[in-house]
Amino acid sequence: MSYIWRKLGFYAVALWAALTLNFAIPRMLPGNPVDILLAKLQQRGGTPTEETRQAYALLLGGDDSDPLWVQYVDYLKNLAQGDLGVSVSFYPAKVSDVIFQSLPWTVVLVGLATVMAALLGVLLGALVGWKPGTWLDSLVPATTLLAAVPYFWLALILAYFLGRVLQWLPMQGGYDVALTPGWNGEFLASAIEYGTLPALTIVLASIGGWLLGMRNMMVSTLSEDYVLTAEAKGLAPRKILRSYASRNAVLPSIAGFAISLGFVVSGSVITEYVFSYPGIGSRLLTAVTNNDYALMQGMFLFITLAVLGANLVVDLLYGLIDPRTRARS
Repeated sequence: MSYIWRKLGFYAVALWAALTLNFAIPRMLPGNPVDILLAKLQQRGGTPTEETRQAYALLLGGDDSDPLWVQYVDYLKNLAQGDLGVSVSFYPAKVSDVIFQSLPWTVVLVGLATVMAALLGVLLGALVGWKPGTWLDSLVPATTLLAAVPYFWLALILAYFLGRVLQWLPMQGGYDVALTPGWNGEFLASAIEYGTLPALTIVLASIGGWLLGMRNMMVSTLSEDYVLTAEAKGLAPRKILRSYASRNAVLPSIAGFAISLGFVVSGSVITEYVFSYPGIGSRLLTAVTNNDYALMQGMFLFITLAVLGANLVVDLLYGLIDPRTRARS
């Protein structure tokens, strides 16, 4: 139980530090969201006044003329109340509305693609590492080559061949715009069809890292004393692979999977941008381009919570899988 409380305390401090950085970093960027709104108003023929500026500042979560520590306190109060502010990029929409509209698309696309890449990579890596030097090792250079290819380049290649040349899959969008979004078979089939190409990009670009990492850990684990002892006892190779070698070799992959799963919330910015996919990644790029403090902070908050939550779960799971970690903590 003390192990759990220590972990909870550590992640509570990490959360506070992340929230503080989330407040500070956007304010270090050049520009001001209030100035952006005033510029848009002026472009449409309006006349910005000091009262207008004050109204925009209050609408976006506080007076930007207040001392920084006052803005920080107001920021924490608003977070406690669930108020993430108003987005400049999608004005007058609330930040929470923008995030909750985009989040399901990213979680389904990037989440399923990440899980598929991790499972395939770990399983193939375990098999390749179990028999090093065989023809299975020829899989490693091919997959690592795909992992070294930039996301946007691989996305463009797949879009060109599978979307334009072969016309098997649509190249852009999240669903057929002629359909009304809803939980019906026609819309879900369309969403799956439009999401296949970006998901394939993520899987192909990610599987090599999982395969290589698991393969190297398997090769290292096979030389450990407990594996040699199991072989000397005459245990079946399948049992040694499953209960001794794979169980210990997979531990680093579990930690890596937690980080990857946490970053699912942030989406794959480049992939979503190339395929015009309506996920968090494309919204985050829009927020950065427009210096949209409120939207950036809201998205970074969700990303932070997802990463910390995933790592906390895996830390606790790690303690169950390997009791030695509880003794060292």
